[in-house]
Amino acid sequence: MSAEVSSAGADGAAPAANGRAALVVLLAFAVFSGTDAIVKVLAAGIAAPQVTFLVTAAALVILLCHAGVAGRLRRLVPRQPGLALLRALLLAGDTLLIHYAFAALPLAEAYLLAFLTPILVAMLGFLLLGERLSPIGWAGVVIGFAGVAVALKPGVAPLNLGHAAALGSAVLFALSLVLLRRTKTAETDEALVASLLVVLTPLSLGVALVGGGIVPVSTQDFALACAGGALLLGGHALLVRAFRMGEASVVAPFQYSQIVWGGLYGVLLFATPLEFHTLVGAGIIVLSGWLVLK
Repeated sequence: MSAEVSSAGADGAAPAANGRAALVVLLAFAVFSGTDAIVKVLAAGIAAPQVTFLVTAAALVILLCHAGVAGRLRRLVPRQPGLALLRALLLAGDTLLIHYAFAALPLAEAYLLAFLTPILVAMLGFLLLGERLSPIGWAGVVIGFAGVAVALKPGVAPLNLGHAAALGSAVLFALSLVLLRRTKTAETDEALVASLLVVLTPLSLGVALVGGGIVPVSTQDFALACAGGALLLGGHALLVRAFRMGEASVVAPFQYSQIVWGGLYGVLLFATPLEFHTLVGAGIIVLSGWLVLK
């Protein structure tokens, strides 16, 4: 998982590097969608905060075991603890806010606001990293968001704290992604992933305890949580790798692909039919990804 940080942030990554990064991040969001599907299955019988803790704890244990067997435990310790901790806190806050938004809003509206992240990353990449999207690239980012709106068909609900939470989640996630591009070459991918899990595991446990406590789980649920943890770990590892390889403003819009993956998982696991507007939105999202890479 380890690698050096590309120096392409300020100078502009080569098109080939952005293309490779796009493929990696597409895989990352496919893996994340698999985690979401497992969480949805588990949440049918277990409170959501406990599910978050189980999956996160499983990911941390798997990472520690892998590093121990490979003799790479030292690579889990960040050489830039302040930067790693800041990113971990941003992602932990993002998780808590989006979970609140899911509880307070229709799922479509929460997702729509959360998917403002790529637009925010493009803006922050320009302001903080000097990255510049072409006019076609900007069109791709905006068209991708339009595709999300078409696919989700959000309703019109009165503004409440849930909307603020979803928007806050998008801002924190965008900042965490831009921060990946500022990581120095001394930092390892393993350390960035480990710092997130070390912060999020006790935090999710605390939320679970405050929200009603921990209940016993079946062997099947435990196995599912371990699978979800493995996917969560893999997704974050791939995400870190993608944002090391390519420009944040180019790679971030591929988050929209989660709509496509979510639809596929829905068909395969929950017998949820793919509706026409979902397919149209997915087509628009595919077009946006092509434009962003132009």
